[in-house]
Amino acid sequence: MKAIKQSAGILLYRRKNNGVEFFLVHPGGPFWAKKDAGAWSIPKGEFIDEDPLEAAKREFLEETGKMPAFKHFIKLSPVKLKSGKTVHAWGAEGDVDETTIRSNTFQLEWPPKSGKIIQVPEVDKAGWFTPDKATEKINSSQAAFITELANLVNL
Repeated sequence: MKAIKQSAGILLYRRKNNGVEFFLVHPGGPFWAKKDAGAWSIPKGEFIDEDPLEAAKREFLEETGKMPAFKHFIKLSPVKLKSGKTVHAWGAEGDVDETTIRSNTFQLEWPPKSGKIIQVPEVDKAGWFTPDKATEKINSSQAAFITELANLVNL
């Protein structure tokens, strides 16, 4: 029986200018280089036999090089991606400097079927976005996280 793939991540938010901003990351690599709207994500990654919240914290660190002083975590409703993967997420208030993130890397054959292997960052940039802009930028299957967290923190 094939295991169901699961990911876990953290949707970081901060209060700023009488509103709120959400922290999103953009995937690295040549495939994503020219994609913007709908390409961003919460920092997240797959896990197997690991506590989902601990996996979410680990993935945040791996993809950003940062570990904010999280105050508390708000469990959000999981979403199912078109691929069938389930994404578990937690909202957390905190702050990071998006200009100083350092992502881990992975090997990728590029161009495809060329035999050439390149090192690619999992995340090539990060940013803080208003709820409307975050909803525009984030992968549509994850947009529910923005809506739910905005409602829970009374925006």
